[in-house]
Amino acid sequence: MPDARRPDPVRALAIGALALLLLAHAAVSSAQAPASPQPPRVRLLATGGTISNRAGGRLTAEELVKSLPGLERYARPEFEQFANVSSAELTLAQWLQLARRINEVFQQDRDLAGIVVTSGTDTLEETAYFLNLTVRDERPVVVVGSMRNPSTLGYEGAANLLEGFRVAADPASRNKGVLVVLNDEINAAREVTKTDALRLQTFQSRAYGLLGEVDSDRVVFYRDVVKRHTSKSEFDVSKITELPRVDVIMVYQGAPGDLITSAAAHGARGIVIAAAGAGATSGTQGQALFQVASKGVIVVTGTRTGSGRVAARRRPPATTTGAQPAAPAAAQAFAGRELFLSAEDLAPIKARILLMLALTVTENPAEIQRMFMQY
Repeated sequence: MPDARRPDPVRALAIGALALLLLAHAAVSSAQAPASPQPPRVRLLATGGTISNRAGGRLTAEELVKSLPGLERYARPEFEQFANVSSAELTLAQWLQLARRINEVFQQDRDLAGIVVTSGTDTLEETAYFLNLTVRDERPVVVVGSMRNPSTLGYEGAANLLEGFRVAADPASRNKGVLVVLNDEINAAREVTKTDALRLQTFQSRAYGLLGEVDSDRVVFYRDVVKRHTSKSEFDVSKITELPRVDVIMVYQGAPGDLITSAAAHGARGIVIAAAGAGATSGTQGQALFQVASKGVIVVTGTRTGSGRVAARRRPPATTTGAQPAAPAAAQAFAGRELFLSAEDLAPIKARILLMLALTVTENPAEIQRMFMQY
C-alpha cells in the first residue's frame, strides 16, 4: 500500500512541466504584446509674463516645466528660454525672432507634436495673432499665461500650462491655427481678446464662442477655424527684416485730425481707425484721413465696439455729425481704387498686425483688402 505522505514522482513531474509551459507562454505573450506608446514630445518656449513673475525672481522655462505634476501622462516635455519679460516689453523684432524660431524648430524636428508659448496676458492676444499669421506649420502652437503670479494665493499658471501641453500634444489640435488656452478654455488666436483687467475668465471670443475645452478626461473641440492661418499663410518671416510702422487711432467725440497727420509725418505707412459704430469718425479726422491717404498711407477702418464687421467702402468714413470732409482733389487721386479699406471683423489691434505684415508684401489696396477678407 503506497504511503500517502510521500509525493508521487509522476505527479510532481507533470506539475513541473505544466509550470514550465505556463512560464514559456507568458514570456512569448509578453514579447508579442505591443509596448505602451510613449506620449508625444512638446516643447515649451517661454517668453516670461505673469506666469513666471515670482517674487524674488522670475521662474525659468525649466522651473515651469518641473512645477507640473502628472505632465508625463500627456507629453514628454522639452523647454527653451526665449525671453523672460512682461508681454508689453516684447519688441516687434522679438516677435519676428520668435516666429522664426518656432518655424525653425518645426522644420528641424518633424516628430515634435507641438509647441507651447508662455506670454504675459496684457498683449497675449497680439502675440498669438502674429504667430497665427507667421508660423507656417499645421502642428499646434498654444499660447498660455496666467492672471495671478506664482507668489499669489490662487495662482492658476501651473494649471494653464499643463492644459497648454495637453492641447499641444493632442492630434485634434492640428490645422486649427494658434490656440490660446487659459481657464480650461481653448480660443482661436484670431478671435480671442482680453475682456477684463483682473478676472481669471478674461480671455473670451465673445459672439464667436469657444473652440473647445480642456476637461479631466480629454481635450474637446466644438468647432473649427475657417480663416487662413499658419500653414496656409502667405507671410514669410524669413524674408522680413523689419515690420513697418502702423498706428491705431481712436475715434471719440470731437477728435482732432492732427493725430492722424502726425502719425503719417512720423513714418506710419498704415493707419488703423478704431471707428465709432460701423465706421464713423469725428471732429477733423475725416479730412486728415483724406490727406494722408492721398500721400499713399494705407487707411483701414475697424470698430471700437469690440465686435461686429465694418463693410468696405469707397467713400471716407462719415463723421459723427453727418458732414463729409471736403477734399475733392484728394478724392480724385483715388478714382478707380479703394480709398478706405475695411478691417472686416478684426479688432483694431489685430488689424494693425495684419496690416503690418501685408505691407511687407504689397502696397496695393485691393490686395490688402483681399488679405483682410481671407485672414
